[in-house]
Amino acid sequence: MHNTQANTRLGTLAATHQVFNQTPPLENYNPYDGDPALQEAVQREGAGWAEDSIRAHGARCGSAEVIEWGFLANEYKPEFRSHDRTGNRTDYVRYHPAYHQLMRLALESGLHSSPWTDPQAGAHVARAAKYYLQAQIEAGHGCPVTMTFASVAALHRTPAIAAYWLPKILACRYDPRNVSHEDKTTVTIGMGMTEKQGGSDVRANTTSALPLGEEGPAAAYELIGHKWFLSAPMCDAFLMLAQTQVGLSCFLVPRWRPDGSRNPVQIQRLKNKLGNVSNASSEVELRGALGWLVGEEGRGIPAIIGMVAMTRFDCMVGSSAGQRQAVAQAAYHASHRNVFGKKLLKQPLMRNVLADLQLEVEGSLVLTFRMARALDTREQEHEKLLVRLGTAVGKYWICKRTPGHAYEAMECLGGNGVSEDFILARLYREAPVNAIWEGSGNIQALDVLRAISKTPVVVEAWFAEIDNARGQMAELDQAVTRLKDALSNLRDAEYQARWLLEQLALTMQASLLIQAGNSVVAEAFVRSRLGGTGIRNYGSLPTGVDCGAIIARATPLA
Repeated sequence: MHNTQANTRLGTLAATHQVFNQTPPLENYNPYDGDPALQEAVQREGAGWAEDSIRAHGARCGSAEVIEWGFLANEYKPEFRSHDRTGNRTDYVRYHPAYHQLMRLALESGLHSSPWTDPQAGAHVARAAKYYLQAQIEAGHGCPVTMTFASVAALHRTPAIAAYWLPKILACRYDPRNVSHEDKTTVTIGMGMTEKQGGSDVRANTTSALPLGEEGPAAAYELIGHKWFLSAPMCDAFLMLAQTQVGLSCFLVPRWRPDGSRNPVQIQRLKNKLGNVSNASSEVELRGALGWLVGEEGRGIPAIIGMVAMTRFDCMVGSSAGQRQAVAQAAYHASHRNVFGKKLLKQPLMRNVLADLQLEVEGSLVLTFRMARALDTREQEHEKLLVRLGTAVGKYWICKRTPGHAYEAMECLGGNGVSEDFILARLYREAPVNAIWEGSGNIQALDVLRAISKTPVVVEAWFAEIDNARGQMAELDQAVTRLKDALSNLRDAEYQARWLLEQLALTMQASLLIQAGNSVVAEAFVRSRLGGTGIRNYGSLPTGVDCGAIIARATPLA
């Protein structure tokens, strides 16, 4: 009897509390079905024909299994193995199997190729929708997917190279084996532009390339030098810039030589990064590496420029996806958590914050998918001009807004938000990456000024698009007038470049939202972004905004 009483008492002491008022994991859901803004964009921009495929991809991405892949790929970082156990150089990077699963899902779904292999109306929109869904689950593996996708434009410049490489690049398969491209039917492409002394100033590159025989497009050269950033080092080949006697030129540099020997692209170390940790980025030495000239000698930047619009665009998609996942997690948490006697979702100040966060997503999404449609219709001059300015403006503004957005969403979860057990901490670490890579904010701003100066018609096309909403909201019309006045005198343009890009982005986002037809969203966006004091901390929406209708668009469960 005594022992029974003691055991009962010990059992009571062990059970100190019940777990309640905690939010269950957001998993086994379809992030497409719960995202009306994305559904509307797919239909509006011409990819309604792909909706079944997009929805199926959403169901896969929202599964507990795929979400777990994202956590595992970030928990177990890539490991660099320079040599094997007997001292032979291997330059091998080992990834967790979850990373390979994510890559396989992306490539088998055509995220690297579908607009090129099936170039119908809405193809870029459909591909962007799938990329947007998968990037919400894990962002790091998107780097080699994007580079492989973007390489197609550059390689088309040299038919002899394209004939061999493009069929393998465009194949919807994934082969992670550490073997020569000669032994594969599918490959991925990386990129190595940056050097220590130059950064974004690639004209300062010192890596040299000497012809091994005949010169000219597709000819073989020997590269000697270094790359400060090379991502991702286990890709099968890399587009690189190097100096020839004529000037800066572009080369396709494989990891293996055609004879099966290793190409001396020697990894020095992996970068120890704040974010994007599932993806390996490296420093390399080129010790006589074989490379084939892409395009004309001395025309390296024009050869690469075709990639730039694509990589910038994917930065827009990826950062928009990060914003969407952040607000989805915040709204989902608020719909479960009770605070001060009622659901957090019913607290007036939290409603202001959540609605404001969703408005940011609405603006990012509408601009991103308008650019996707422009990519689909670039043969039209107006659309071509929109792409020229829009990918730089969008890359600057959307990526620049994402870190603060991620932080605010983290705060909605309180202490759980900063725990690595929850995805918000990873989203926050990931958020600055797209703003810095592929040309940081100042580079984008200067590029926009260069485009305006060199081709003034790009601004005319931009305002022609905005003017589709002229006269519908006074705040937008006034902002456009101020912006046009500022652009009429570019004497201090470089000093004011960031403000100019901000206004170019906001006025376009506002116009597109008005044209999209949801008056609640459009009016709240315009009043909060272009009226009164302009940009401010999230959660400062003016009175009269229908927060409930906006939050309903943020809640991830249909």
